[in-house]
Amino acid sequence: MTLSNLPPLVTVFGGSGFVGRHVVRALAQRGYRIRVAVRRPDLAYFLQPLGNMGQISFVQANLRYRNSVDAAVRGADHVVNCVGILFESGRNSFDSVQDFGARAVAEATRAAGARLTHISAIGADTKAESIYAASKGRAEEAIGSILPDAVIVRPSIVFGPEDSFFNKFAAMARIAPALPLIGGGKTRFQPVYVENVAEAVARSVDGLVQPGIYELGGKDVLTFRQCMEMMLAATNRRNRLVSLPFSIASMIGSIASMIPLIKPPLTSDQVTLLKRDNVVSDEAIASGHTLEGLGIQPMALGSVLPSYMVQYRPFGQYSGSGKAA
Repeated sequence: MTLSNLPPLVTVFGGSGFVGRHVVRALAQRGYRIRVAVRRPDLAYFLQPLGNMGQISFVQANLRYRNSVDAAVRGADHVVNCVGILFESGRNSFDSVQDFGARAVAEATRAAGARLTHISAIGADTKAESIYAASKGRAEEAIGSILPDAVIVRPSIVFGPEDSFFNKFAAMARIAPALPLIGGGKTRFQPVYVENVAEAVARSVDGLVQPGIYELGGKDVLTFRQCMEMMLAATNRRNRLVSLPFSIASMIGSIASMIPLIKPPLTSDQVTLLKRDNVVSDEAIASGHTLEGLGIQPMALGSVLPSYMVQYRPFGQYSGSGKAA
């Protein structure tokens, strides 16, 4: 095969992360050459079996360092930015990663003459009270001015085997007799399957998605309480669900953020996020900028959750499905 007829090259920032690894798989199955841009390439080699020999390569890149971003994008036909953080740690702040970093990727993509697909989040808004959501909003605004033909996807909470939502609470249920329902558990979510998100991104790389912002939600709209009830049912556990006011949860989050943990269980900014529903907007539905509008049938949470919650059952996969601990 000569250089002139090689498959298109796609650079995937954050390709070793939860969503990123599924994006890499979807692109590999389509035959693209993939360049995975991550801070620690040595920790991303597990992705190699997803493609054929030489199909997936790795490069060191940090969104806080522009030169590494330019090098990772050079020669690419399409760029996918999957990088995002749920809490700030050290120099990895929301501003540096989700604002400055996204701008750097967009500018590098424009300089390379490539196209961009950016993964944002439902609730992204420059005027949001949440620091996380505001940084996501600024990133979208910058991308729109730099690359008007970019595709931006905003998922609701993403579920799947490696997710950080259901796995976190299921692990907590192993040791805690009760689980907190922050704000009374009334916040509404529209959990979206990670492979549905990856398929939407892959279709964008295929050139099948028009420029714009797309909101990706799953089949069901569920409250925080309902999500916890489904998780407990899937793990055969009967932990109590206790309402925790936003004010107290925010105070706990502030204290937890000051403890030198790798992953704080809760932050005050995450509590702020929970004050707003995380569902697909009426505007997105009306414009067809949804999974269904892209021709993708959303996977129901209930059909997938039990498959990876089995590890949290009191006796693993051999726990009776009809009995709870």
